[in-house]
Amino acid sequence: MNINELSPVVGSTHVGKRKGRGHATGNGKTAGRGHKGQKARSGGGVRIGFEGGQMPLARRIPKRGFHNIFAKPLESVNVSALEKFEDGAVVDAKALLDAGIL
Repeated sequence: MNINELSPVVGSTHVGKRKGRGHATGNGKTAGRGHKGQKARSGGGVRIGFEGGQMPLARRIPKRGFHNIFAKPLESVNVSALEKFEDGAVVDAKALLDAGIL
């Protein structure tokens, strides 16, 4: 058996409907688009987000603020955690990591 000899399982594939191919098919003439109107035309239809003249959602929602993709990540440290260090000790990121606080 070769891969080019394989065929799909019976009933697993369907032939698509051929719309607009004659009256007798039941899908001829208007091909399911109805008569006239914007959606019946070639290339017709409304753009994405169009709500029939109502102010679209994308324009109704307030647009303020932003998310800074260059923001440096911050970690909060409780003041009580700093009591682990001796008086006068240098407390930096490395010292906090070594102490298991960060």
